[in-house]
Amino acid sequence: MALQQHGPRIVVVYSQRPPGNPQGHESTSQNRIAARVAALLDCAYGGEYDAAAQYDLPLYFVPRETISDAAQAARLGVRNEHDLFGGVVPQPYVASKVITHPLPLTNCAAPAAWSHAFGQQVHDVVLPGYSAFSREDALRAGRALLKQGAVRIKLASGIGGSDQSVAADLAVLEQQIGALDEAQLRLGVVLERNLNDVVTHSVGQVRIGRQVASYCGIQHVTRSNAGKEVYGGSDLLVANGDFEALMALPHAPEVSTAVAQACAYHRAALACFPGLMASRCNYDVAQGTDDSGVWRSGVLEQSWRIGGATGAELAALTAFQADPSLRVVRACTTERYGGAAPPPDAEVYFNGVDPYVGAITKYTRTMPYAHP
Repeated sequence: MALQQHGPRIVVVYSQRPPGNPQGHESTSQNRIAARVAALLDCAYGGEYDAAAQYDLPLYFVPRETISDAAQAARLGVRNEHDLFGGVVPQPYVASKVITHPLPLTNCAAPAAWSHAFGQQVHDVVLPGYSAFSREDALRAGRALLKQGAVRIKLASGIGGSDQSVAADLAVLEQQIGALDEAQLRLGVVLERNLNDVVTHSVGQVRIGRQVASYCGIQHVTRSNAGKEVYGGSDLLVANGDFEALMALPHAPEVSTAVAQACAYHRAALACFPGLMASRCNYDVAQGTDDSGVWRSGVLEQSWRIGGATGAELAALTAFQADPSLRVVRACTTERYGGAAPPPDAEVYFNGVDPYVGAITKYTRTMPYAHP
C-alpha cells in the first residue's frame, strides 16, 4: 500500500544554495534518500529542483537543509508538513543549536525575534548552558559555567560534533573565545556543561504521507580517513506510530529519560516558534557524568532535515508499509571509512571515494525486533 497523499506528485531535492561537494557522500546520499521517499510515496523522482522548469504535477520537496525562509517555502508551495520531508523554521537561528539555551542575561545581543520562552520551557530537559552572540557575553557565560567544571564550546554552524572544543580553565576559555571571528559570533556560540563518558541517544519522528514512525536509538562514532573521531551511524528502535507508541515500548530507565526529554523539547519548539513545520525531526540527547561526578541527561540540539539516521528511518517506514500489522522494527545506519565492503543485505547510499574525505561507505540495514 503506497503512502501517497494529496494525489500524484513529483519528488525533488531542494537546495537553498548549490551543494559545495555535489559528487560527495553527503549530496549523493541525500539524492538517494529523496529517491527512496519518492518510492514510498509512489511518486516520480525529479532530481534536483529547477526553478525555471515547468513541472506537470505538484511538487514534494526534500530539502538538503532546514528551510530557513518561511516566505521562500510559501513561494515553493510548501504549506504544511505533507509538502516536504524535512522542516521549515520561521527565522534562520531556529534551525541551529543556539535555541537550546538561554542568553546569559535577558538584555544580551541576540537575533531578531529571539524566544526567551523556549529556553525557560526546556530548562529541565537540557544541560546547564547558555547561548551567546558576542565575545563579551560568551566569556560571561563561560566564566559562570566554569565554577562547576569544564565547559564545552560549540559553534552554531557545527554539524556532527565538528567545531567543538572544551575549556577546563579560564585561560583556555579566554583563548578559545578570543579565537572566534565576528562572523562566527554573529551566528552564535553555545557554552554548556561538559560531560565525560558520553552516550548520545537519538530520538525522533518521521511523517511521509499517512505513515508516522517514531524512534529512539544510540549513535556510534568511528575514525575518519584522517584519524578523527566522527559520526559512524545510528542503531534505532522504531515504533509504527506517534511518540506515544514509542513510549509504550519497554525501555531501560535511561532510554525512557531520553525519550521523555526529547518529547518535551519537541512540544516546546512547536509552542514557541509559530510557523515551524517538521515532517522529520531528530533530537540528540547526551548522557554522562560531569566533572563533579553527577550523572546528567539533556537534549543537545534538534534536526529538522534529513540526517545521518534517515536511511534507517526510511527502512523502517518501508517495513511498515509492506506489513501494516508490524508494530516495531530495528534499523541501523553505518558509516565506515577506508573502503569497507557493505554487508550483502545492506541498502547502500554511498560506496566510493569522496573528493574531500576519501573512501567512505554508507549503508542501512533492518533487523528483527525482540523484546529485551
